Amino acid sequence: MGAWELLLVGLVIVAGLCGVLVPGVPGSWLVWAAVLWWALKDPQPVAWAVLVGATVVLLLSQVVRWALPPRRLGASGATPRMRVYAGAGAFLGFFLIPVVGALPGFMAGIYLHERLRLGRHGEAMAALRTVMRAGGSSVLAELFACQLIAGAWLGAVVWG
Repeated sequence: MGAWELLLVGLVIVAGLCGVLVPGVPGSWLVWAAVLWWALKDPQPVAWAVLVGATVVLLLSQVVRWALPPRRLGASGATPRMRVYAGAGAFLGFFLIPVVGALPGFMAGIYLHERLRLGRHGEAMAALRTVMRAGGSSVLAELFACQLIAGAWLGAVVWG
């Protein structure tokens, strides 16, 4: 697979990661479709292993999402800017504290947004709890699964 095709697969994965944060966009399926496309175009054992792993992770994330409360983020006051803060926090956390840092990074992004908006620690923490109960945990589960898949794909491309 050529460099341009790998770049295109990477861009689709990034679009899927961003799509997780946008309501109505099937972000996780875009990530999976990009990995499928890569595995079909570059049929090596590592590519198939990443595809199988991606499928298992996405299925597990769907089970977790069904067990969590439904998404009602709009009713909790979540704004598009909050989604940007949460996504940026998860992205930074994923790389600063490898893999597991996405979880506190996501919540730190929401907290930072609410702290800047509301100005007080107590109110920001209350808003963070409200957002996480209203479906933020569901978004976090899906985003974390997609970040795991993207990391596995990137690792397979670079070192595989």
